[in-house]
Amino acid sequence: MWQEIAKAISQATENSFEIENTRSVGGGCINQGYKVSGNGKNYFVKLNQASQIEMFVAEALGLEQMYATHTIIVPQPICWGVASNSCYLVLEWLDLGSGNSQAWSEMGKQLAAMHQKGTTDKFGWERNNTIGSTPQINHWMDNWADFFAEQRIGYQLKLAKRRGGSFPDSNQVVETVREQLADRQPEASIVHGDLWSGNASVTRNGQPVILDPATYYGDREVDLAMTELFGGFPAAFYRGYNQFWQLDSGYQQRKTIYNLYHVLNHFNLFGGGYSSQANRMISQILKDS
Repeated sequence: MWQEIAKAISQATENSFEIENTRSVGGGCINQGYKVSGNGKNYFVKLNQASQIEMFVAEALGLEQMYATHTIIVPQPICWGVASNSCYLVLEWLDLGSGNSQAWSEMGKQLAAMHQKGTTDKFGWERNNTIGSTPQINHWMDNWADFFAEQRIGYQLKLAKRRGGSFPDSNQVVETVREQLADRQPEASIVHGDLWSGNASVTRNGQPVILDPATYYGDREVDLAMTELFGGFPAAFYRGYNQFWQLDSGYQQRKTIYNLYHVLNHFNLFGGGYSSQANRMISQILKDS
């Protein structure tokens, strides 16, 4: 397998590459991750079952589109494919460290620049991808309220029902979300889609990095909302974002709606206490209607 991956790297970079060392590194709870080294070069390789190749294709495409905005560093995809019984995605290796307030402020500014420069005229994406290991539906739609109510909240509630979750009537929740977002007409910005603290970092020389995206075109606020969900980013990040592009009024109310998507997804992936958290959020949303 590794010889096939080395050959693919050689072809993609047009430079001969032989793997001299492989070292297991964090790849998250879904994929295996490795640092591969040789010929004075390092790469990050993700592995999964061969059947999951479309997940890696979508990740590579998302990284390429975010990179094309020339705003914030993302690991550039080198090549991807299937070798033996595994699929692989080879990414640029980035030496990551820890950032100070200036780096986090810069991350906020650069994320805002990505949201502002990477735009299109509809909501969705050119293909479905995944949020964690859950399918993420991205059919193009003209209306943001319809897109988020149906393809984000409605879809997750359907999966939750199959999993045996006990939640309020899904039609009522979907229609309430649709109503509460009805007046929201954002630009369709390219969003990371899964921007929690584990998917944001800073290089050793202080440059912000975002990785492991679940890319689509949507309301930029979905990225900001998720940064607040699991512990939050440093305050400097939010100051930097707002200096570049101020958030719109009503964000605090919409944040609960946008983060319900991720909490429902965590219920569908992991079960447990995410059920009660999702129900508290749904109660708040229904109360606000």
